[in-house]
Amino acid sequence: MSSDMKILVTNDDGIASPGLHALARAMRPLGQVWVVAPDHERNAAGHALTLHKPLRITRVEPRVFAVNGTPTDCVNLALKQLMRGTPALVVSGINRGVNLGDDVTYSGTVSAALEGTIMGIPSIAISQEVGRIFRHDVAAIYAARVARAVLKYGLPEETLLNVNVPDRPRAKIAGVRVTALSRRRFDEPIIEKTDPHGRKYYWIAGTRVSWSRQKNSDHDMLRRGFVTLTPIHLDVTHHEAMEQLREWEALIAGGRNSGFSGLSRVSGSFRSTKKTRQTK
Repeated sequence: MSSDMKILVTNDDGIASPGLHALARAMRPLGQVWVVAPDHERNAAGHALTLHKPLRITRVEPRVFAVNGTPTDCVNLALKQLMRGTPALVVSGINRGVNLGDDVTYSGTVSAALEGTIMGIPSIAISQEVGRIFRHDVAAIYAARVARAVLKYGLPEETLLNVNVPDRPRAKIAGVRVTALSRRRFDEPIIEKTDPHGRKYYWIAGTRVSWSRQKNSDHDMLRRGFVTLTPIHLDVTHHEAMEQLREWEALIAGGRNSGFSGLSRVSGSFRSTKKTRQTK
């Protein structure tokens, strides 16, 4: 790899995270590493941009900066303000905890890679399952391997790679599998409590009770001890549904409610193209 090639490293766990620094070390043999990360934890920030307060950049050391904003802010400031030239790769992580299934929509780790992809840069999000310890050293090994492959072969257009590493010693990793996103279910996702003044307050929490979707999903393979690679595409349009909904266009435009009789429905008898899913 060329020493002139730049790699942007970021995260959502903050500039002090050991996972961030392990990732930066793993990337250094591949090119010139720039680290731009939030000044504190910004977990579950999603793809948020800071629009209503000023952003400040603090230089920690050469090519290492902390930002009082979200992971998406960090990528924007790195690419448009701090770095001279476009990096060859954006790598986000190593996140303390997995980002599987629907949770990628909330993840600041994944959203940083998403922003890199929007900017036209190959991007990776990497997360480590956590048990009694945070095995960021294991995730760093696979981050470097995935990064080498992406730098050599590239990624499909408008596609980022979401990587999850199981909580196992390196010698007990079962292998690597390309997977689809799973679907998670929660039990009691809102917890209601009462403060000393008698006012109610709420925690968005709950216990994840099940995962579903086809076999060989990210959760399924991680549970079996595999490192999972999930390609995520920017275009979330349901193109098959577009074709089925076109017959609604004239009716909605003209407001002729009686004309809906006998047409496809969005639920129930909607002409389904969904294949039967195997549920865990």
